[in-house]
Amino acid sequence: MDTKGTRDRMSRLVFYGTTGKFTWRMLATVLAGQSIIIFFGALVARGAAIADSEPAAAGRYLLVGSAVAALCLLGSGLTRKPYGVTLGWVVQLLTILAGFVVPMMFLVGLIFLALWVVSLLQGGKVDRMQAPVG
Repeated sequence: MDTKGTRDRMSRLVFYGTTGKFTWRMLATVLAGQSIIIFFGALVARGAAIADSEPAAAGRYLLVGSAVAALCLLGSGLTRKPYGVTLGWVVQLLTILAGFVVPMMFLVGLIFLALWVVSLLQGGKVDRMQAPVG
């Protein structure tokens, strides 16, 4: 098993700092798409709370879900900044945690986490390939 190769790829995961142009574009695209899905998840949580006769919880679910969706859009615009990537990781965690309210969000969170990691790794690879030589 190639543990050195795996270690090298994982060391390219950025948690804070700037990324290349291609990488931040990919990350911004992931977060923009994620915002839509999170908002739909908030609507599902609201509807389920109303069906369970919990109108107070319904409003909270919609408010918090909309805030996380807005955080996605904010993070999408900030992926060029060093803290934008960190904000993106926070959004990934919040999306997975939403699974405690709407269980299908666990799967959604894992899918977007995978897209986030692939965007970081492959985007970095493309940025290194496009870097000027010399």
